[in-house]
Amino acid sequence: MDWHQYIVMDETVLAGKPVVKGTRLSVELIVGFLAQGWTERELLDNYPQLTRDQILACLSYAEERLRSERVYVVAG
Repeated sequence: MDWHQYIVMDETVLAGKPVVKGTRLSVELIVGFLAQGWTERELLDNYPQLTRDQILACLSYAEERLRSERVYVVAG
């Protein structure tokens, strides 16, 4: 899934957080609901402007960010 066509960052919308294009629904909100146990169907029912592809794009965005995350061990 290429999230780039669905997720945008604009400093004038939600202080630049990544959002679903054309909405004020942040990736953080969508991933958070899924983490709380919401189903895809519940998201689509509660946010009718959302599509399955947009939900998958949010997950793809999150996965890409986590994959690029680096952890450094600091000797203490």
